[in-house]
Amino acid sequence: MAEYVTRPKRSNDLWLTEYSTDNLRLSMRVKEFLHAEKTDYQELLIADTYEYGRVLMLDGAYQLTEKDEFTYSEMMAHVPLCAHKNPERVLIVGGGDGAIMREVLKHECVKKCTLIDIDRRVKECSEKYLPFAGSSFSNPRADFRCMDALKFIRETDERFDVVIVDSTDPVDFAAGLFRADFYSDVKRVMNPDAMMSELTESPFTDKDLMLQAINEMRKIFPVVKLYWGVVPTYPSGMWTYGIASMKDDPAVPVRSVNNTRYYTNEIHKSAFILPPFLKEML
Repeated sequence: MAEYVTRPKRSNDLWLTEYSTDNLRLSMRVKEFLHAEKTDYQELLIADTYEYGRVLMLDGAYQLTEKDEFTYSEMMAHVPLCAHKNPERVLIVGGGDGAIMREVLKHECVKKCTLIDIDRRVKECSEKYLPFAGSSFSNPRADFRCMDALKFIRETDERFDVVIVDSTDPVDFAAGLFRADFYSDVKRVMNPDAMMSELTESPFTDKDLMLQAINEMRKIFPVVKLYWGVVPTYPSGMWTYGIASMKDDPAVPVRSVNNTRYYTNEIHKSAFILPPFLKEML
């Protein structure tokens, strides 16, 4: 009787991995790689994954996913905007994918939202491959400028009611966005009752950066607080944000916003209630 050699069934099994720390990784199984390039500033990759839909990576780090980006974008945008009585002019530093701009423009009182990102390709690829985020650029109140945000802030005569700093990880050209010199420049472009918000990473994986950012803000602004939320695809899943105000308490919402999936005024207030371990860190 003839004998036949059998082999296990083979299949393509592609995974996209972020090396969050030396000892922590997050991997997603990939349906399809949609785009990859080295821009003038960073490695840009867009893929469609089974678990989180379409994802954007910059320099090997997840920036947003189709499934959970709203948890981050809404907390970055609506906390300062809803704590401000009448935010008409908003500045976003970074955020070239457009997701935070989408949230800002849900506020009808906003007359103009200026987004400064040094890498035009992030915007262009988001518009093409990530329409859930990139469609906001077509709004007539959207003002996109491709340039160095640090240079813009130092030289502009424009003034803003809310500044949102949506940087990449604090390496290379983004490292300066977490220091007192930068916050001093930001303060110069803020109106007398303005607020600013900025990501301050995870207390589990980036404790030192979180503390540095808050302490550096306190050197410049009279009111500085930390708030938190969940972002499943960011390291540890727990994410913190620093917020600075020229005078009003950013923990108190004075306005509301419609059509959100994560943010509410109740979530706003509760986000400033810090767990004991986080209080101890601060």
